[in-house]
Amino acid sequence: MISLEISYENPLLRIMEATSERSIHLCHENGDWMSHLPENLWDVPLHNLSLPGSHDTMTYCLDKNSDISVNESKLLQLIDKFMPCIIHPIIMKWSITQVLNVSEQLDAGIRYLDFRIAHKSNDPSVNLYFVHMVYTTAVVEDILWEILKWLQAHPQEVVILACRNFVGLTKELHDHLISCIKKIFHSKLCPKDVVPTLRNMWTCGYQVIISYEDVTEVMKHHELWPAIPYWWGNKTTTHDLIQYLEQMKQNGRPDSFFVAGINLTEDLEYILAHPFGSLKKMTLSSFPHLKLWLKQQYPGPKRNCINIIAGDFIENDDFVNDVIELNKKIIPLLHYHSNETELKDVS
Repeated sequence: MISLEISYENPLLRIMEATSERSIHLCHENGDWMSHLPENLWDVPLHNLSLPGSHDTMTYCLDKNSDISVNESKLLQLIDKFMPCIIHPIIMKWSITQVLNVSEQLDAGIRYLDFRIAHKSNDPSVNLYFVHMVYTTAVVEDILWEILKWLQAHPQEVVILACRNFVGLTKELHDHLISCIKKIFHSKLCPKDVVPTLRNMWTCGYQVIISYEDVTEVMKHHELWPAIPYWWGNKTTTHDLIQYLEQMKQNGRPDSFFVAGINLTEDLEYILAHPFGSLKKMTLSSFPHLKLWLKQQYPGPKRNCINIIAGDFIENDDFVNDVIELNKKIIPLLHYHSNETELKDVS
């Protein structure tokens, strides 16, 4: 039986689908939201602010003709090889998490980009792609240039690029990727020994923080930050996801950047129970409850505070605005003591 939650007869889902297009047109108002923050937040470390992020950022350009990623199960690859007309459309329905391209996401206010990077097997070139079940049409280097162009038009905005997964990357390919990152962003790269406040970033001309999920490379390059933890609930229901996030908050937040993922994750059982569903329908039906949870959050350094919040289909339901608005809850009464150099928060 198909759940009413994802059925086309669900009135709530019809309303949210109808407003989706309007949201896409309205989401360009946040292109410079960081530079518009009040001055009393310019000295707050970015890991104590509330930053909107996109989960699996590049899935808007998945290649429908792509092979299955080599890190997926051999069984799935085999079934897709013999029944591509059946398996491939299902994979696409449950792999696409975003519809806005990377520049549109940045215009919408997204400041954390989730990059799953891969090299295609049997590809003799050094071209790298993004991946989520299947590979993208976009090449990593081209997207990095696109981000640079956007940053040049928004000189006071800061973006965090989380480079993750690295499917099929050899030592040589890591060297190639890091070389591209340094060549493209150059002086805009923030070293990992800098306290990343807006004032510090603006003073030094830094606009890019690179989180790199390879410890060996991070140790060798001062421009690469350690991998940012991602709280991934791997849940199919909103209730279970919120329970997971609350449990993680009780355990205490990391001292630096971290991501709370409000993205639901399907499993095989869920897909079989919802043959006419998709990740988008699953996500849209979850937004009302997740929105309530999101609005109750607080950024800051305390154990139960949040930092980056990443979601799917970020153009919907005022997600980005809701995350940015959380920064209004930070009211630091900042002052300097005559004999002290440390900036203190006496809120």
